[in-house]
Amino acid sequence: MSFLLPKLTSKKEVDQAIKSTAEKVLVLRFGRDEDPVCLQLDDILSKTSPDLSKMAAIYLVDVDHTPVYTQYFDISYIPSTVFFFNGQHMKVDYGSPDHTKFVGSFKTKQDFIDLIEVIYRGAMRGKLIVQSPIDPKNIPKYDLLYQDI
Repeated sequence: MSFLLPKLTSKKEVDQAIKSTAEKVLVLRFGRDEDPVCLQLDDILSKTSPDLSKMAAIYLVDVDHTPVYTQYFDISYIPSTVFFFNGQHMKVDYGSPDHTKFVGSFKTKQDFIDLIEVIYRGAMRGKLIVQSPIDPKNIPKYDLLYQDI
């Protein structure tokens, strides 16, 4: 389903999307097109995209083509989903140590829709961090990897 969503293939395209997406949640899915978990997430993103078109713009970003952002957001697991609103990086408290990105695939389409609605409403009120509406059982667990400590 990756072919149904627009792709950003360079740092310049990602920068442009961040700067130009106004009054909508910008969803950037970092991953690889051939990865099975990325394909599962892409299926959810593409099926919800029409329903969320007034609230969100969804793009796929290949981690191999944008090493600057892969390093900046510390993308060590794929897929990782990062959210922006009016150029501001939106953080979400998932009950995990990392609030900067969602790692893994959403379990259901409704989980993703609920999360976008919460981010959108919070951003419209000026918040930069929101509480995740997703059931903690549906949030993938992972350990943070620290290098060179």
